Amino acid sequence: MEKEKPMISVIVPVYNVEAWIGRCLDSILAQTYRNIEVILVNDASSDGSGRICEKYAELDGRIQVVHFPKNRGPSAARNEGIRMADGAFASFIDSDDYVEPDLLEKLYGILCEHEADLSACGADGIRLKGGPPGTFSRSEAVCCLARGIPFNHVPWGKLYAMELVKKHPFDERYFYSEDLLFLYQILKSAERVAYLPDRLYHYVNREGSQVHSGVDERKCTALLVHDRICRDASVHYPEALSGFQQIALDTNTRLAMLAVEADMPAGELSGYLKRLCQNTRRHFSRRALMLCRERKVRAAALLLYAGKTVFLGTAVAYRQIKRWKGR
Repeated sequence: MEKEKPMISVIVPVYNVEAWIGRCLDSILAQTYRNIEVILVNDASSDGSGRICEKYAELDGRIQVVHFPKNRGPSAARNEGIRMADGAFASFIDSDDYVEPDLLEKLYGILCEHEADLSACGADGIRLKGGPPGTFSRSEAVCCLARGIPFNHVPWGKLYAMELVKKHPFDERYFYSEDLLFLYQILKSAERVAYLPDRLYHYVNREGSQVHSGVDERKCTALLVHDRICRDASVHYPEALSGFQQIALDTNTRLAMLAVEADMPAGELSGYLKRLCQNTRRHFSRRALMLCRERKVRAAALLLYAGKTVFLGTAVAYRQIKRWKGR
């Protein structure tokens, strides 16, 4: 008889996704890799997500459900799943996404084949250049993370040795770009990473998600994440530094545009833009600027570098031109 494969703990943070959670859970329970436990962490959802989780748990004994009494964010939800996990490996799936039936089977297969600590696959629904299958050393994997090629900056679509995620859980002080920090810490401890380009993960880009909402103090914790990573990379992975600086520039420009579009009070807007300008100057370099893939991002980064008055004046004029064209 074939030796039973080790357990994989599938950790799913859940928050207000009643329209999507059923498809997500159906895709997890359809996995060809059968020895799994599914840990659903309901982060104080105000819709019917928690009830749906409980119904699925009644139907399949591999599912565990925990309910937070108040909203704590995806990092805390994932960490609770990590704390509860009994598997030898961990995989994270977002509750509004869904996966192919052979996701875990293939991730486990290449992890074992290459004696890796982490394996990653391709995904659709997200900008991802991808690349050919391959294996990467620690320093090579950190450089891949900095470039976003071939694997992305998010925790899903990957399989981790459990000892790695137990040792390096999510930092709950950060609410934006926390995924990047998590992966950076994981890769610093991983000996080898395996990648296959198969699009086994389906990312669902929702308008109501955090990515599309305005700017607040939680999102601005991204600035602290970029400071921390760039400071560490400048010492330990200087070859990756410009890539992480580019990520900082890209994030700063997107937050700045969200702030302008949110029509917040002038004083509050000025405060956010000042911080984003300062962070842009801290991480600005010509190489980082040229790594920005979109011309509009490069232009916005230059405007932020010039100062909040220059950026705001240009952004307001740009919005007005778009309104005129839309008439």
